[in-house]
Amino acid sequence: MSEVILINVSGADKPGLTSEITGIMAQYGIEILDIGQSVIHDHLTWGILIKIADQQESAPVLKDLLFRMHELELRARFEAIDSEQYRAWVEGKGKARYIVTLLARTITAEQIAKVSGITAQHGLNIDNISRLSGRRGLASGDAQGKACIEFSVRGTPSDLEQLRAEFLRISGELNVDIAFQEDNLFRRNRRLVVFDMDSTLIDAEVIDELAKEAGVGDQVAQITERAMRGEIEFNESFAQRVGLLKGMPESVLETVAARLNLTEGAERLIGTLKSLGYKTAILSGGFTYFAKHLQEKLGIDYVYANELEIVGGAVTGRVTGTIVDGARKAHLLNEIAARENIRKEQVIAVGDGANDLPMLSQAGLGVAFRAKPLVKETARHAISNIGLDGILYLIGFRDRETNNELD
Repeated sequence: MSEVILINVSGADKPGLTSEITGIMAQYGIEILDIGQSVIHDHLTWGILIKIADQQESAPVLKDLLFRMHELELRARFEAIDSEQYRAWVEGKGKARYIVTLLARTITAEQIAKVSGITAQHGLNIDNISRLSGRRGLASGDAQGKACIEFSVRGTPSDLEQLRAEFLRISGELNVDIAFQEDNLFRRNRRLVVFDMDSTLIDAEVIDELAKEAGVGDQVAQITERAMRGEIEFNESFAQRVGLLKGMPESVLETVAARLNLTEGAERLIGTLKSLGYKTAILSGGFTYFAKHLQEKLGIDYVYANELEIVGGAVTGRVTGTIVDGARKAHLLNEIAARENIRKEQVIAVGDGANDLPMLSQAGLGVAFRAKPLVKETARHAISNIGLDGILYLIGFRDRETNNELD
């Protein structure tokens, strides 16, 4: 009867170790059933599951392996796997797989302990842990730093909604964003990303900035805040705010556009997406003038926003055309995806306000970015602790892949 043996190896990493070990196995015609390796700070951990054929004895090959590993200053452990253990491992291949992503300025042991504890409580087993962010220096206090690790887990969560609720609670307590996604073929195969503009691509609400120039800043800000919290219907709040701008000179638009700043990570995110062939769109309840400004600066493919009516060099307090509200954003997402022959599962939507929830729910990956509590609780995923380029981690990219750096 054939034997199945698990071999665990650890020690200092050096070129050629895999070749050395498997070369010995090759002399005995060994079949490889599974293999995995990780290296942390030049320390190797290597595991291999082998099958020794019926007519062979395990002693000679294990003796040769152990002798050579000793010469290479490696530590090794051999474990016989019985038929029941092996059968359970094979049958486990049908279990659902998920990716749990942790994003923060720094990753702490407490964060990992709490997140891994929650996954275990819900019947999920961790298969692999990987670092996606680049190597960090020892200097502290980097306000723009970011760190990301992801767990590959498998199993069937006992209560998916409760799992997400616990992750959301831990996220707020420990200043870490936690994303929980099904590990399927769409995760690294997104093709379209649609963005809200105000407080998402830029770090301001344009209508608030215009209102300051028009001398009605406090009034408009109060209405904006209520709308973002979902306390007032978007179209009603929008009409009220635009109405307060009546009589404002057209020249103010250029003044405000000149001082708008991109959100942290926005330029890197969109530049990376464009270089990889992604389509991008702005779907904004703000104004076309500013969305077009961003389109030219960032190379956005599609822009849909509200056209501020201007007559005689002054704002009339009205907009022309169809208002881009929450329902309209969701419709436009589907329209662009159909035009580009892209499935909804391949779409990422990003926004911060209640009027973004319809499009977030339509996308394969909906991300609430630095959003209000209501939006964070409703959206499937949220980023609050790092910049917009954290989305690259959610789709599986490593810093070394997007920064052209060595890891």
